[in-house]
Amino acid sequence: MSEQLVPYLYSVLRLVPDLDRGEAINVGLVLFSRPQRFLRLGWEIDDTRIAAFAPDVPVDLVRSQLESHALIAAADPAGGPVAALDIGERFHWLTNVSNTMIQPGPVHSGLTEDAAATFERLFAKLVQTSTEAS
Repeated sequence: MSEQLVPYLYSVLRLVPDLDRGEAINVGLVLFSRPQRFLRLGWEIDDTRIAAFAPDVPVDLVRSQLESHALIAAADPAGGPVAALDIGERFHWLTNVSNTMIQPGPVHSGLTEDAAATFERLFAKLVQTSTEAS
């Protein structure tokens, strides 16, 4: 017998080095399923790809922002006060458009039996450029 399908929401995190131009590359994924109490953010930075796309981007700053976002998703106290919010509030904070180089794409929805497996599938399809990921 198959598991019950439950809703989930996800957004691709994009590196947008120049907000006026709006050009972007995918660098992360955040997925949330309230019924499964699941919130995960994964990211991957390909230094060579970023250098070709936007040579003036401080990759260490991008990496730091993504690490901070991952701490918030994981409810790690090192993520600051936002990490202490409810799981749904953290997802909405992470997918709220801000004036930084890391921009969330549109929030999409779906149904899944296993949010973790869905995260892995979407991350591999939408973000991952190598076999290594953070």
